[in-house]
Amino acid sequence: MCGSLAAAASAPEPTVFSGETDWGTGSNAAPAFTPDGKTVFFVHWHDQGGTIMVSHLRGGTWSKPETAAFSGQWRDIEPAMAPDGSYLVFSSNRPAVEGGKAIDGFYLGKTQPERGGNLWRVDRTGDGWGKPLRLPDEVNSNNAIYSPSVARSGNLYFNQSDPISKKERLCWSQWIGGHYTAPEPVSFDDGETRNFTAAVAPDESFILFSGHRPPSPDHHAVVFVAFADNHKWKTPVPFQPYLYGEQERLSPDLKTLYFVSDRPRLDPTPNANPGENVPQKIWQISLEGWDVLGK
Repeated sequence: MCGSLAAAASAPEPTVFSGETDWGTGSNAAPAFTPDGKTVFFVHWHDQGGTIMVSHLRGGTWSKPETAAFSGQWRDIEPAMAPDGSYLVFSSNRPAVEGGKAIDGFYLGKTQPERGGNLWRVDRTGDGWGKPLRLPDEVNSNNAIYSPSVARSGNLYFNQSDPISKKERLCWSQWIGGHYTAPEPVSFDDGETRNFTAAVAPDESFILFSGHRPPSPDHHAVVFVAFADNHKWKTPVPFQPYLYGEQERLSPDLKTLYFVSDRPRLDPTPNANPGENVPQKIWQISLEGWDVLGK
């Protein structure tokens, strides 16, 4: 496997995810698909909060979103589906103890009142979903845990604020012997560059994430990819074609990359207008033909 994504033919261009057209207006992110690709959970942003919604693909059209049975009261965001579809993990400000208050968080260099994040798991139960359960303190070591991604092994990848530097780090927690290990930064996160909102391949052979790291221009999140050999990550490289965005997600068949952006192919030149108000949308780009599929 080479250390870059080289297309067999001409590189594809990103397009807006069809669900965005079917769902109407609003800001959505983090699509998490069931293994058959016919149901998607995603976060709908509203009034500085977030609710996890669900939509179904019927006759080539995505149904009107409904609030997921396990969401609606708290700031539930960034759902991530386990590869086998048996459970879903998401970040939420809901209190650790029932009856408590929404937890505060920390990101963008400051405390975020009532916008905290702990990771919660909700299991599939027949045709429905159970009651969300907070993951143990080994994972939720503070109240700034966001953007989970789940590997087939059960290992978790997510963002958390470093307890000392307060900088956002891309971390992972291993699932070993029925327990999670204490989170630690992935090997390419040196504490200086910003790495966030990752989507890990089910077999952990590669990881897609957003980064503020060379050669990304200032104030722009660029999609990067890193390949691994037995969890030893190689140096990340920009995804090709160059994409601006975050909240990466993979389709169940690994043939499509989804991400959130206001302008995924903005060219950082003097002609660009970063001040233009462009809405955030879920975009997709085909991965068919990329050599990563043969891994």
